[in-house]
Amino acid sequence: MRLIQFTASKVWRGHEQKIIYLYEAFKDEGYVEDQWIVCPINSEIYKVAAKKGLQVIPFEYKSEYSLSYAKEFKKIAKEINASVIFIHNSKAHTLAVLASFIFRMKTPLVLCRTLIKRVDTNFFRKWKYNYKGIKKIICVSHPVIESLKFAVKDHSRFTVIGSVTDVNKFKKQEATGLLHKEYNISNDYKLIGNIAEFTGFKDHYTWVDTVEILVKENKIKAKYILVGKGKLEQEIKDYVESKGLSDHIIFTGFRKDIPDILPEFDLFMFTSNNEPTGGVLLESYACKVPIVAADAGGVSEVIVDGQTGLLAEVGNPKDFAIKVTQLLNDKTMQDKFTKNGYQYLLNNFTKKVIAKKMYEELSKHQLN
Repeated sequence: MRLIQFTASKVWRGHEQKIIYLYEAFKDEGYVEDQWIVCPINSEIYKVAAKKGLQVIPFEYKSEYSLSYAKEFKKIAKEINASVIFIHNSKAHTLAVLASFIFRMKTPLVLCRTLIKRVDTNFFRKWKYNYKGIKKIICVSHPVIESLKFAVKDHSRFTVIGSVTDVNKFKKQEATGLLHKEYNISNDYKLIGNIAEFTGFKDHYTWVDTVEILVKENKIKAKYILVGKGKLEQEIKDYVESKGLSDHIIFTGFRKDIPDILPEFDLFMFTSNNEPTGGVLLESYACKVPIVAADAGGVSEVIVDGQTGLLAEVGNPKDFAIKVTQLLNDKTMQDKFTKNGYQYLLNNFTKKVIAKKMYEELSKHQLN
């Protein structure tokens, strides 16, 4: 197989990390004869891929409707004799379909979809999802499929292959006091944390409301850590201040040392209300951090309630507070969840496991 992974994304989130993970695993497992990442030259994934020495073909992204680049992309696919093109975001999806439909690119297309979002909002979007050149739509969870069923006529093109993480990247499984020292927190305080971009569906409001209940009940001696950045960050900071919780909640901003700081959490509290899968939950498994998460989207395909973590009702801070208190006060339950969660990760979501599933699916549709 000669594989192109194609994205027009400029940001760095879980899906972009997934592209890198798959590239590395395809290479390590010997699944591909050769492979390339095609991405914008000013994107974060280009910087990461170039730094790692991966084969990357950059382009100047101007518009998803750029016919000149669609023509250029067809030329790239032909010159490197690509067997299959694995598409990773909506704008790349448009460009690949234009290359195929208008310029007669012959390389089969497989789409990777990780968002829970309806796409039947206009004629063109529905058309590109039903385009005959899209041989398969690989979704990260069943709720992603459900959101696409309104647009896609042939449901047999759907399949589910879950999220992925690199256990070798998250080897640290014991706290060293790193965050206690950095933020001058007394060692007898627990740390309850979350790592998420400050966007609407991550529902930081429920997270803060849960902290308010926990602080008022005063049953847990803890500090609360929010890691990340985003357009709603200042809004959430203002909300925290309005609740009088500024002494209890710490905003760390964006951090590059997640594998080092995640194991410092005594509990990971995840309130996202529309989550396709929750890659950070897999990282918590890897670091053996107990989890309480909202039962939203595809989270229940990652967290087995009562076995690998606790699921709480979406948007219900009272339910979150009850379950956080329950879990933090039960060491036996914590040990059970972290042991089971780690094994569940090894069985289902490692680079090796997911790369094998992806390769088997991609190989069905490659150009012979």
